[in-house]
Amino acid sequence: MAPPPQAAYAAPAATGISPKSKTAAALLAFFLGSLGIHRFYAGKVGTGIVILLLSIIGYATLTFTVGAFVLAAVGLWVLIDFIMILMGKFKDKNGLLIKK
Repeated sequence: MAPPPQAAYAAPAATGISPKSKTAAALLAFFLGSLGIHRFYAGKVGTGIVILLLSIIGYATLTFTVGAFVLAAVGLWVLIDFIMILMGKFKDKNGLLIKK
C-alpha cells in the first residue's frame, strides 16, 4: 500500500536558526535603519527597497510637511524591526529566526 500523497501546496514550517548574525542585524538597524540595510542583510530585498525609497521621498518632501510623516512612519517601522531583532523574533528571507 502506497503512502498517501502530500499536498503540493503545503510547505513545511521553517524551523531552525538563521546563519545571519543578530548583532550585525541590530547594529545595521540602529545605524543604517532608515536606508533599510538591515533588511537587505536579512535577504528581504523588497522591503529594504521600500524603506530606502520612502526615506528618499521623505527627505525630498520634508519642506512640504508630508515628508515628516513619511519619515516618522519609516522610523517607526525601523524601531519595530530593531526591537524584534533584539528579542530574537526577526526572521530572514527563509523564515528562519535571526538569533545568533
